[in-house]
Parts: sequence; C-alpha cells; structure tokens
Amino acid sequence: MKVVLDTNVLISGIFFGGPPRATLDAWTAGRFELILSPSMVDEYVRTCDRLGLSHPALDYQPILASVIGHATLVPDTTHPQPITADPDDDKFMLCAHSSDALVVSGDKHLLEASGWKGIQVLKPRVFLDFLSDETESAG
Repeated sequence: MKVVLDTNVLISGIFFGGPPRATLDAWTAGRFELILSPSMVDEYVRTCDRLGLSHPALDYQPILASVIGHATLVPDTTHPQPITADPDDDKFMLCAHSSDALVVSGDKHLLEASGWKGIQVLKPRVFLDFLSDETESAG
C-alpha cells in the first residue's frame, strides 16, 4: 500500500507521538510504502527545522533523514485548478494521484478533498484501523 503523509502527521509523529507516531512506526515496520515529492520534502525540512528550535532536546534530524532516504520520491506535478481550499495542500493530493496512494492527514482542507480523483484521505487513527484491517485480511 502506498501512502502520502501530510506535514502535520509527520511532524506530530516525530515530535509528539499518538496515532501519528504509530503511523511512522508502521512505516518503519514495513507495513506501507511512503511516497514523497520534492515539494513535500522541502516543507518537511522547513517545518522540522522551525519546530526543532523550540524542542532542542529532540534530535529530529536522523528520523527526518530516514524518512527522506527510505521513502519513494516521485516528481512534483501540477494541476490547472485548485484541488483544496488551501492550494498549499494540493501537493499532497497531487503526489497521491501520481502514485496511486492514499493520504493520511488531519488537515481539514485535505479531508474535505477526499474522493478527488478517487484519492482517500484518512485521519491517522482511521488509517491505523484501516491498516490493521488490511493486515488481518492478508493474514
């Protein structure tokens, strides 16, 4: 299964825990393929660097480097019309569309765009339940 993580899920997983951390742990365990685009990587790095200033005890760089180094990178694509109410979020939908992936996000704009071109957008907790159901079906 191919998955695109929006920045908030990645950041929450690295810095705070909860379902976003469990999502990253599932990826580390090889339960899904993480898909990234260059514009997503740029946003991940900028956001981690900014948040890292207020959390100096957390060495986020090895985790971020692992994510970037072990995910599948696909080219950025464009779309002539906005996809979400926040065009900055469109990169996640475009990445998912170009790679036949689903999006994991708690972002209101992305959740509202679920279904665009058949792309599912799931909240982290819902995704974890979905992943568990997939594992049980395969086993």
